[in-house]
Amino acid sequence: MRKPMKAVQLLEPAKVELTEVPVPEIGPSEVLLKVRAAGVCQTDVHFRHLEEEAVPRGTVLGHEIAGEVASAGAAVTGWEPGDAAVVYPCWGCGTCRMCLAGRHNMCRRTGGRFISPPTPGVSRDGGMAEYVAVPAWALVPIGDLDPALAAPLADAALVPYHSVHAVKDLLVPGSTAVIIGAGGLGQMAAQILRALTSAQVIALDVNDDALTAVRDEVDATLRSDSSTVVTDVLALTGGYGAEVVFDFVGRDSTMALAAGLVAPGGAIRFIGLSNGVYRFTAGSGVTDLPWEVSVTRPYSGTIGELADIVALAHAGKIRPQVRRFPFDQALKALEELEAGRIRGRAVLTVAPSPTGTEV
Repeated sequence: MRKPMKAVQLLEPAKVELTEVPVPEIGPSEVLLKVRAAGVCQTDVHFRHLEEEAVPRGTVLGHEIAGEVASAGAAVTGWEPGDAAVVYPCWGCGTCRMCLAGRHNMCRRTGGRFISPPTPGVSRDGGMAEYVAVPAWALVPIGDLDPALAAPLADAALVPYHSVHAVKDLLVPGSTAVIIGAGGLGQMAAQILRALTSAQVIALDVNDDALTAVRDEVDATLRSDSSTVVTDVLALTGGYGAEVVFDFVGRDSTMALAAGLVAPGGAIRFIGLSNGVYRFTAGSGVTDLPWEVSVTRPYSGTIGELADIVALAHAGKIRPQVRRFPFDQALKALEELEAGRIRGRAVLTVAPSPTGTEV
């Protein structure tokens, strides 16, 4: 009988509990990762209340994972017990043309054009547990980087990095980037913009604490619910708007705000998942968008980009703001995040159980 381990499980729709499950078995191309840190995301909060069968019952949550190799399958090379790594979360097939191009986040063998690649904590057991089984190819080495800082890199940093990296050619000296939503992802976006570009960075949020948290990383902070926010941003950009607007919220109001701030020839990256709706009007007269604006809905990032992010973290150019919770306080971490009392990222720190689950 396999040994038990502690885990945070979605037992059924809208029912998340701290439980015990067997330590996972691994295949020949997998590693068993001893989890040292697992990020807590708004996605996990969403699953806690979702009444639909969107996630398989019994799934262990957690898609931001860092730890060390406990054991490796027979076909695995290059990884030894004790090696520290962060887990890339898009487990594409590895053989389609997108995966072969390094874009596992755009895998073409998912079963349909609206279906994402297998993801730990969503469609596979994730890292809110003492151990997790991971494809060996999905590990990125982190060396001596603090696991609690490394875990959020897999999502809270990867998503904004992917979004910034795709439009960095627009963010030349004299350009402007606007961040709508200065929460965990928005804070990382500000640091990444500083590391990768020379753009003026403006952060918008309805929360003064969020703006305070990001103020040292940006050139200006403004309340996004101010009646003058559009004219204020236009005044800071010579009347033309921002070359790129990153919407990390995704509500009707923020999507409309993004359209009102973007410059001709610019780009909008709709990243937030708050079910907002944006209506585009095609016409040659006055419209809601300037000419030649591109609108994109980014998804995660590539494993190469995650390796870049780890390098930036090692160089001290980015550092997630984290609040650590012992693993036994996982449900409290979810509650604190839902209540809006987390600035940055909540991270569960995982230690082996005294009941003997070391393998």
